[in-house]
Amino acid sequence: MLRLNFPLTTLLLLLSLSLCSLAQPSRDSGPSRFTRKKYVTISGKRMAYVEVGTGDPIVFLHGNPTSSYLWRNIMPFLEGKGRLIAPDLIGMGDSDKLDNSGPNRYTFVEHTNYLFPLLEAIGVKERVTLVIHDWGSALGFLWAYYNRNNPEAVKAIVFFEALVAPFPSFDELPDGTEEFFRPLRSPAGEKLVLQENFFLEEALFGTENFSEKDKAVYRRPYLKPGESRRPMLTWPRQIPIGGKPADVTALIGAYSKWLGKAKIRKLFINAEPGILSSFARPIVRKWPMLTEVTVPGFHFIQESVPDRIGRAIKKWL
Repeated sequence: MLRLNFPLTTLLLLLSLSLCSLAQPSRDSGPSRFTRKKYVTISGKRMAYVEVGTGDPIVFLHGNPTSSYLWRNIMPFLEGKGRLIAPDLIGMGDSDKLDNSGPNRYTFVEHTNYLFPLLEAIGVKERVTLVIHDWGSALGFLWAYYNRNNPEAVKAIVFFEALVAPFPSFDELPDGTEEFFRPLRSPAGEKLVLQENFFLEEALFGTENFSEKDKAVYRRPYLKPGESRRPMLTWPRQIPIGGKPADVTALIGAYSKWLGKAKIRKLFINAEPGILSSFARPIVRKWPMLTEVTVPGFHFIQESVPDRIGRAIKKWL
C-alpha cells in the first residue's frame, strides 16, 4: 500500500476519535423510508434522492465521500416538519457516473449542473430550508446565492463543517489539514484515492464504529478501482486555496460576501473541536440572524452525534 511521508495519522486519529469516543452505538441503516430512493433523469444521467413527507422543502446536501445515507439518522427527527429531500450528488451514492471520467470531471461547477436542475425538476423552488455539510454546504450556499433575488426562495439554512469562504493560503487551513490535502493534488494522492480507496477506508472508516452494513452502503458506488472513485479525488482538488481554482474561489467568495449580509435565518451547528469549523467560526459569527449550537465532534458528526444534531434542528425550526 502507498505510504506518504506526512503526519496524516494525526488527522485520521481525530476523525477516529470523533466516531469512537463520541458516537452512540452504531445504527445499521435507519428506517427504510429514509434510505429508499427515487430517481429523475438530468442531462441523460439518473440522479437518486430520498423524499419523505410533504410541505415546505427541507433539503439535506452531503459532501465527500458520503451520500444521502449520511442523513438517515437525522431526517427522522424532522419528520412532519416538511418535505424531506436528500439527493445523491452525481457520481456518488446511487446517482449515475459521468462518461469520459478523468481529472476534469466532477468539478464543483459540474456538480451544480446536475444538482440544481434536479432540485428544479422535483419542485424545490421556494420556502426551502437547507441542511448542508462539507461540499454540500458549498452547493447549498451557492443555490441560495443564485436565488438571492427571490425573497421566498430560502426559508432557513442549517450548516456545519462547512465551506464558508475561500482559504487565503495553505497556511490558513485548519491545523493538520495541509498535510492531508496538499498530497491529494499530486500523482501520489491520485493512487491513494483511485486505487487504494483512501477516503472511505481511512478517512471515513478509520474507526470500528461503522457496522459492516453501513460500510457496504458507502462502498457500493466505489467498488471498482479507478475512475469510479474520481468524485472523491476531484473534491479535495477543488478546495479554493490561495486563489486556485479560480472559478471555485470566485463562486465561494461571492456567496460568502452575500451571506455576511443576507437576512436569512441561519443555524450554525458548531462541531467542537471540529475540522472546518475552526476556520468558519470567526467568519460566521459576524453573519446576521445566526443562531449557534455546539455539539462534540470533528467532521462526520452526522455519524457520531445524529441525535444531538436532529434535536437541535427540530428545536430551532
